[in-house]
Amino acid sequence: MDRFLSNAVNRIDAKGRVSVPAHFRAVVQKRGYSDLYALRALDAPAMDVGGPDLLDRYEQRIAQEDPFLGAGDDMSFFVHGEGTFLKLDQDGRITMSDFVREHTGITTEAVFVGRGAFFQIWEPGRFEAHGKAVRARLASLRQGRESIGARASE
Repeated sequence: MDRFLSNAVNRIDAKGRVSVPAHFRAVVQKRGYSDLYALRALDAPAMDVGGPDLLDRYEQRIAQEDPFLGAGDDMSFFVHGEGTFLKLDQDGRITMSDFVREHTGITTEAVFVGRGAFFQIWEPGRFEAHGKAVRARLASLRQGRESIGARASE
């Protein structure tokens, strides 16, 4: 499988390193990534992490913007200024830098969350709260659609 799926909590060691889950490392290896690109998530206290192709995708989108308008500059500021490369060591660990910790609130543990083509890194409490909010929004959406469907069949 070459998708990032599921989630796992790993402890951060005394040197600030955390092991990337084995099933995520298998995807990284299969895709041939030697470096990981990490970007502060725009709307959540998490890091979006993928290979160089994730950065390439953002840069291709930036290139489509009109150079005389500010959207491309804003996108570049975000993608390049709010991003960093994470190096996997020989044991499959990455360092939780201040850059990552400040945005996520991570202290002693990190949650790795599969998102298909990329994964996210969260602080466990924030991940749990976000998961509850997501499930509530989806349940509300489902209930709304079911009521519309019931009314339509009347």
